[in-house]
Amino acid sequence: MVDFKPKKLLLRALAGERTERPPIWLMRQAGRYLPEYHVTRAQAGGMLELCNSPEHAVEVTLQPIRRFGFDAAILFADLPQIAAALGQTLEYKEGEGPVLSPPIRSPADIARLSLSRLHEELAPIYETVRRLTVALPSNVTLIGYAGAPWTVATYMVEGRGGGPTDHAIIKQWALSDPDGFQPLIDLLTDAIIQFLDRQIEAGAEAIQLFESWAGLLPDVFFDLWCVRPVAKIIQALKAKHPETPIITFPRGAGLRYDGYAQATGADGIGLDGTVPLAWAAEHIQAGLGRCVQGNLDNQLLVAGGPALPAETDRILAALGRGPFIFNLGHGILKTTPPEHVDALVRQVQSWRA
Repeated sequence: MVDFKPKKLLLRALAGERTERPPIWLMRQAGRYLPEYHVTRAQAGGMLELCNSPEHAVEVTLQPIRRFGFDAAILFADLPQIAAALGQTLEYKEGEGPVLSPPIRSPADIARLSLSRLHEELAPIYETVRRLTVALPSNVTLIGYAGAPWTVATYMVEGRGGGPTDHAIIKQWALSDPDGFQPLIDLLTDAIIQFLDRQIEAGAEAIQLFESWAGLLPDVFFDLWCVRPVAKIIQALKAKHPETPIITFPRGAGLRYDGYAQATGADGIGLDGTVPLAWAAEHIQAGLGRCVQGNLDNQLLVAGGPALPAETDRILAALGRGPFIFNLGHGILKTTPPEHVDALVRQVQSWRA
């Protein structure tokens, strides 16, 4: 009898297996904490040029795989690129991060957006995925990704993705005029389905949806703009690519995590750093039978010292018997010493359930 079970460690975990050790990758594992990343970014000419150059995007995706031996590589791109593909102008300004203009602030602004050039604008990303399928080691899983509709909408409405913000502009519009705001979520949902479908067709073996700002919304609107759009995306992708697992990361969802996991149908649930381990094990791992991913505090990875291996052991003891993927509770910080990452990877990869 032919065994069709996926063999890569991360895919086995996402299929619900209790693997001999947890696979490990880190959000933002390719980035500013690595000296080689800065060299490649300078060669490309800047962040936008780096994201739109398959040659350079492949290189920075591979850098943490070469250095640390992670079990998965995540496509190097940036969340606001899909907003630019819909018609906004995207720039990267020193000290501000991505800036999108003009901001989307009304139904008339939404009407100026269009899906007509989506794939033409995102073609470099699809080419990066195709090249990575050849360049990655055979045991490493390639993860494609997108921001979830609500999170991408925060970039589009606020007009930026970096720096301090209380998201007052998007919350005041969305909560006071939900009918006027809803078409933006609908457009983004359709765009993200198409974007991720093309990534899978190009060779992505798993998908992560980043809902970085799930914690902004009260319950009713959380269901309307975080749960329902993600459920629609997953349903559409599963209809066409039933074998491709999908991880969601609803940062700040709190006690809504298990309801979100059940309602969206995601294969894996990314935990932020505030989620209690025993609760996640009981309510998501055991209660729903889902793979969980997370949730080491990213500041602890910066600090290092005895607390880092101690907390890593605590997470492994609570969740490591799986199904589980070791990761951070948010993206790796630019001040993270690479040697701390190396020690973390060695510790996780030497642990046995």
